[in-house]
Amino acid sequence: MDISRAEQRILHLLAQGGRIEITRDDDRKIEKLQLITREGWTFSRLDLPTFRKLKQKKAIRSEGGKPYRITERGLALVRAEQDNR
Repeated sequence: MDISRAEQRILHLLAQGGRIEITRDDDRKIEKLQLITREGWTFSRLDLPTFRKLKQKKAIRSEGGKPYRITERGLALVRAEQDNR
């Protein structure tokens, strides 16, 4: 299954130890999405349609109210990317 470049970048950050935190309003609708990298930086290019696509493809999951993390399926979808360290 092919995934877009934006989805690929988000999955790569999650595979490195990032997480997606969600803020909901009073009606339980998503108010704000925030992708936080393993270093603690915020990745600003995560939008609601991309989040929903990743969730629909079962590439990310949240357990017990914790932040969203990458799943085994997401790890299979993400292509290797050289880490410039």
